[in-house]
Amino acid sequence: MITLTGKSVFGGVEIGKIAFYKRNSQQIKRWHVDDTEAEVNRFELAKATAVGQLQGLHEKALKDVGEENAMIFEIHQMMLEDLDYLESILHIITNQEVNAEYAVATTADNFAAMFSAMDDAYMQGRAADVKDVSERILNILTGAGNAGFSTDEPAIIAADDLVPSETVQLDKEKVLGFATMYGSSNSHTAILARTMNIPAIIGLGEALKEEYDGAFAIIDGFDGKVYIDPDEETLEAMKKKQADDRAKKALLQELKGKENVTKSGQKINIYANIGNTSDVGSVLQNDAGGIGLFRSEFLYLENDTFPTEEQQFQVYKTVAENMAGKKVIIRTLDIGADKQADYFNLPHEENPALGYRAIRICLTQTDIFKTQLRALLRASAYGQIAIMFPMIISVGEVKRIKEIMEEVKAELRADGISYNENIETGIMIETPAAVMVSHELAKEVDFFSVGTNDLTQYTLAIDRQNPKLDDFYDPHHPAVLAMIKMAADNAHAEGKWIGICGELGADLELTETFLKMGIDELSVSPSMILPVRKKVREAE
Repeated sequence: MITLTGKSVFGGVEIGKIAFYKRNSQQIKRWHVDDTEAEVNRFELAKATAVGQLQGLHEKALKDVGEENAMIFEIHQMMLEDLDYLESILHIITNQEVNAEYAVATTADNFAAMFSAMDDAYMQGRAADVKDVSERILNILTGAGNAGFSTDEPAIIAADDLVPSETVQLDKEKVLGFATMYGSSNSHTAILARTMNIPAIIGLGEALKEEYDGAFAIIDGFDGKVYIDPDEETLEAMKKKQADDRAKKALLQELKGKENVTKSGQKINIYANIGNTSDVGSVLQNDAGGIGLFRSEFLYLENDTFPTEEQQFQVYKTVAENMAGKKVIIRTLDIGADKQADYFNLPHEENPALGYRAIRICLTQTDIFKTQLRALLRASAYGQIAIMFPMIISVGEVKRIKEIMEEVKAELRADGISYNENIETGIMIETPAAVMVSHELAKEVDFFSVGTNDLTQYTLAIDRQNPKLDDFYDPHHPAVLAMIKMAADNAHAEGKWIGICGELGADLELTETFLKMGIDELSVSPSMILPVRKKVREAE
């Protein structure tokens, strides 16, 4: 048995043969042309044909994967009308007196390199798009046949990478899953794979070899593993995992669209915790009422330098739009402790969990904070965004945050940039200090969200990262539950709502306890939405 490990894009377990995606490999040659005008016309005809193909793909994608994900083919059509792109091709044909194929291939390489070199992650993603569009024109110019895979039975599709047009044209009934050597979890292809509910793993690297074509395999999208020629023990374990997954999906169908209400009529919101735009598909699939915790620090952890305002805005805007009016609570930067980014140049600390982190960084490096707040406020015009601040210990911190927020709002108004004037703001209750002054904090904000992981750590004085202390770490400790109850009572006394976004929110042993406390919202991992809903609906 051979085990390959990559990065999961979408969960699920499937068993079957591997089929490598065969792509047209073209050697584009350069040759001299005497009639450049005829060559330009030849290119224009190929471009028009490509636009027609893309329109057809757009219509197919609308039916298969919805408007949001079909948009890529509109973007590709717009790329074919981009003046810079077209002028480059026409300039090469006419000035160098060369064939259209060479001009298109050269322009594609140049533009892809230019996009890849940009700091903006969104623009970097356009490199794959310009290559995809150019490849389409080259296939038309050269008369190359359609690429794809050949199999009579459903298979795990393997490839170096898959571009959106290749993915959407696949016969879904013949695809068990995707396994690619390269790719990005934020690419359009990854988004399409999640939308199509197909297990997908990227980043398997050179270990994914074409010699595995036709081999019997298992793809485990949960753990990001592909097993080639699995042994009997692994096969049985994966069959059980597959059966469990299908049972959960049956539960999804049964509970989807039903209310989160107890037998006695008590209602509670059940939202999802996510850390990336790529998780939104899972949020919607599992029927969450909203996003209770969007961990914005992923933007910083995945970057080599501080993400720009525009980069952040695009991410927050996309999430807000995809959630279509449902609440999206975005936590501001929570770097520090166990989440480190080298370019922050944070000093070494003996006890980083008690150190320079989260809101403490934001309130001392206000330029970083203001950039994020500008992006968040701008995105609030596109959906129901709320902002949440972590690691609060005092009323003074909240008042300073509000002052900075007003400064940013004034800048946006001066620039004529719209935002939601009534945007909700809340704080994380994750320190005993915040609990003890929660009666005062509740007067300053719109809501509380309890971060039970850190609250347990700080209440019990136990480093939750230290495995030697596992026997002492008790998230059910009466002191922790008393802290949550106190915060809930103080929030409600001021007419504010309170949720739980830490791990305890998904602890089914405590669901009824939280209901009795009057907790208004539980935010959990997407996979726990329906189990928690089931528990709520069974509660008296």
